[in-house]
Amino acid sequence: MMNLPHLTFLRSFEAAARHLNFTSAAVELNCTQSAVSNHVRSLEEFIGRPLFVRHARSLSLTDVGEAYLPSVRHALQEIDVATQSVIQHSHARKVVVSCPISLSENWLPDVIREFNAVHPDIDLTVHGTVWTDVEPNVSDISLTINHVDDVTADMKRLWVEKLAVVCAPGFLVDGAPLTDPRQLQDAPLIHILGRPAYWERVALHFGLTNLNQKEGLRTNASNLAMEMAAKSLGCVALPRSLANSYVQRGLLIEPFKFDLESPWTYFVQLKDKPITPPVRLFQDWLFKAAANMSA
Repeated sequence: MMNLPHLTFLRSFEAAARHLNFTSAAVELNCTQSAVSNHVRSLEEFIGRPLFVRHARSLSLTDVGEAYLPSVRHALQEIDVATQSVIQHSHARKVVVSCPISLSENWLPDVIREFNAVHPDIDLTVHGTVWTDVEPNVSDISLTINHVDDVTADMKRLWVEKLAVVCAPGFLVDGAPLTDPRQLQDAPLIHILGRPAYWERVALHFGLTNLNQKEGLRTNASNLAMEMAAKSLGCVALPRSLANSYVQRGLLIEPFKFDLESPWTYFVQLKDKPITPPVRLFQDWLFKAAANMSA
């Protein structure tokens, strides 16, 4: 970049040109009259031309000063606007989160409620996503669900996800309550599109060679699958983190417990950009809440 005059010289020149008086300019800039006079003289030496005609009690602009002033004034205004924009942005108390709808409806609300109780001055916006994330740069924090084989270096896992089989409290299989995994071979199953691995893993875990995975209700939404199950339309296998809120409200039950990791789990996708203090606060809060899920 070419050598430029000091910003202080330009501010003193603009103020003196507006007031046509070094003393008045000094009062505005909170400095001495001699300082403003010296700044202007230094600027004149820098450009090699006089900017003012000095009278006994006032100033007037030379032709060079008249021509130079509009550009200097415009440049100073641009600097002021840009600076205020940066200051306001850095002080913004807003966080935008993108999160799969399944998790945003079943886990995230409790996290937000507890965060808001401690940080009521931070405004949160949540974009619910289906299958893919929102457009790049829309969110400050992106929560995603990914297969364990597709994890990249910019993803940090929230917790080790486990699978659960859930059904309505009064759900029956051939007239009997569902209590034994072997009954799944005769039960109507609800399938989540794109996640056949859920039932496949359950079948392999319990050695169910006759589990019917070709028939039954299908949906692309985990929440809708649980709503169907709550109406006794079948039972569903899905991540336990999603089922927890339905189980806690008594809408669904886990007829039998088992310990089986899910091949699909939730991650925070770390952004390749500086983050504001509010974003850092909420990101740390997410990981703290996630640690409680694994405890």
